[in-house]
Amino acid sequence: MSSRLLKMKKVHKKFPGVHALKGINFELEAGEVHALLGENGAGKSTLMKILGGIYSIDEGTIHIDGNQVEINGVKDAQNYGINIIHQEIVLVPFLSIAENLFLGREELKKNGLVNEKSMYKAAQNLLNAFDLELDARTMIKKLTVAQQQMIEIIKAVSFNAKIIIMDEPTSSLTDKEVEFLFKTVRSLKKQGVGIVYISHRMNELFQITDRITVMRDGEYIGTVTTKDTSNGELISMMVGRSLTNYYIRDFQASNEVVLQVENLSKKGVLNDVSFELRKGEILGFSGLIGAGRSELMKCIFGLDFFDRGRIIVNGKETKITNPNDAIRNRIAYVTENRKEEGLFLIRSVEYNITIKVLQQFMNFFRVNTKKEVSIANNYISNLSIKTPSKDQIVKNLSGGNQQKVLISRWLATNPRVLILDEPTRGVDVGAKAEIYSIMNELVKEGVSIIMISSELPEVINMSDRIAVMWKGKIKTLLEEKEKFSQEYIMHYATGGE
Repeated sequence: MSSRLLKMKKVHKKFPGVHALKGINFELEAGEVHALLGENGAGKSTLMKILGGIYSIDEGTIHIDGNQVEINGVKDAQNYGINIIHQEIVLVPFLSIAENLFLGREELKKNGLVNEKSMYKAAQNLLNAFDLELDARTMIKKLTVAQQQMIEIIKAVSFNAKIIIMDEPTSSLTDKEVEFLFKTVRSLKKQGVGIVYISHRMNELFQITDRITVMRDGEYIGTVTTKDTSNGELISMMVGRSLTNYYIRDFQASNEVVLQVENLSKKGVLNDVSFELRKGEILGFSGLIGAGRSELMKCIFGLDFFDRGRIIVNGKETKITNPNDAIRNRIAYVTENRKEEGLFLIRSVEYNITIKVLQQFMNFFRVNTKKEVSIANNYISNLSIKTPSKDQIVKNLSGGNQQKVLISRWLATNPRVLILDEPTRGVDVGAKAEIYSIMNELVKEGVSIIMISSELPEVINMSDRIAVMWKGKIKTLLEEKEKFSQEYIMHYATGGE
């Protein structure tokens, strides 16, 4: 660490009804990876959006290279060498990789037209430098989420930034891609670039960061050196208490089968998938990205078609061609992409919770408002959703509370089978523990849960049995607890016998 790149001192930010930042201090050295850690709603992204010029600062000062500066917009931030890689991908889907990389800074010919040949050559050189086997002319919409995330990273690096902010950069990446990202981060460190790293994945912080600053409820809690701290200390700083029971499970054996899937196949996607789900169990589904886990669940829920196979609910073969068929059979599905496929972000908490159970409080054009309010308030209370009121717009809630709203919507349908696809993605440790507790209570009440997760500790600690998928089929079904290990799961997830 050769010099201080950034100092933010006593930063305040207020929104209507919310004091989001209360005198935050933060420093970043050249060649340092400095993590910002805190529960959803702690103020991490707000602080970084002030640094990136997206929000204005109410009180406090910002110093870049020892000089006090004012950042009044994104362009100001870029001029100071600051670039943000957002958690939500902001690429233009109908433009090529090259056009996205150089959007707003295209090289022009003398006649004023874009020099496409030069732009595509420069873009291809960047892709090659990062060992990405992609054509710079490929449309963004044709890339996987993981590939789009890598394009975001390359775009930020291509600005020759002095400070790069990475907000949950690995949330959509495979282990191999995470390894590549860390290699890139270490290379940037050697060049003197300072990196602010926001992540809920604690193991990553110990691999890649030098220091960690913890925030809670908009306040600065403290800064620690990574090599001198521990998981327990960080969690205690984040939530203000020790989390002794993180994974909460009361295991109870049951032989009653509530769902059977037999020889489900879809050309090029699924290959003769068969499994049983028992009453009151959590059946974990593990596997690498592209193994077919989400595709399988979408077929079961009627969001996608399959070529052949049978779905049997409570001993009776059932035809499910759309989600309404699934809901009638008391099957619910919480999607992994809550913001694009799950929530109505600009509608209220009440609207999002009750939208699937309109028949409970609507009779033709008459609405039983009292009943609607009762349903919403019941789930806000039971799932401890932190919201000023049922009328709060969902996009204003933290990620963990948004997830609990989405789970509430499907619980309101009174499901027997609940499919949870990456239930804790982008959720902080405190909210994770709450979601695990909710899952535990549901299975105790007899609900059966299918949980897809890329977090192996989550699968290992919460599941009764674990199905490991590889190339569209179930490679193995682990039923003995002594085989619930990361080594066993990864062995089968990579095609091992």
